[in-house]
Amino acid sequence: MTTARLLISHNTHYRFDRPVTYALQRLKLRPKDNAGQTVVDWDIDIDGGRIQSACEDAHLNHVALVSVDSGRTEVSIRCSGTVATENSDGIIGKHRGHIPLWCFLRPTRLTTAGKALSKMLGSFRVDPDNALAGLHTLSDLIRDQLPYEDGHTNSATTAEQALGIGQGVCQDHAHIFIASARAMGIPARYVSGYLLMEGVIDQSASHAWAEAHIEPLGWVGFDISNGYSPDQRYIRVATGFDYQDAAPITGLSFGALDESMVVSLRVEQ
Repeated sequence: MTTARLLISHNTHYRFDRPVTYALQRLKLRPKDNAGQTVVDWDIDIDGGRIQSACEDAHLNHVALVSVDSGRTEVSIRCSGTVATENSDGIIGKHRGHIPLWCFLRPTRLTTAGKALSKMLGSFRVDPDNALAGLHTLSDLIRDQLPYEDGHTNSATTAEQALGIGQGVCQDHAHIFIASARAMGIPARYVSGYLLMEGVIDQSASHAWAEAHIEPLGWVGFDISNGYSPDQRYIRVATGFDYQDAAPITGLSFGALDESMVVSLRVEQ
């Protein structure tokens, strides 16, 4: 199978401990149209708020700004649609967008290399003449150093902190890969999206991986957690310097002191 039509249903339900007086949320939930995937249809339905504006950001992510109705204690955001995909061996192609390529060499708070990353890398370096193979080896190294296990890290955990903990999830794998690639002079970025898993339809969270820029191929994806490059089972939704740029939903609220969030996700063919 080199092509697929993937069906997505992604629901996020917020519950506030008291009625909000004002809340604004930024959604990056619509998949990209790019090499290897085409959005056939996509709908966003909001119970408790409304989309005020929509645009593309500097990373060419689709961004919708949602205002929450005053006085609400619950808000539901439901996304659903169909995306046609094909296997491109993770190759996205030449760099596009409004951000110069050299910006993807700069560390961020979540991807700053430190002592833990230097220890992990040791004398490892990527041969510029065989960068693709070298980055796959880097992916294997990270997976060996940081076994996949949920519950030990969160969205604010840095690459250095995750290495110190010694366990993590796909977000941590991506941040460590990005920090390592940048430290070796290779532009890298974060990707959030969806993955069709064999035998699993209902999932508890979206997926994350990384992309590195390799001449002459351009951007190439690496799913560190699974040990291969994205194929027709993957849907790219948002990209950025790290998780904060590509987070599905971010926002602020006034009036409520605490909030809880429940996510349900179905990915099927």
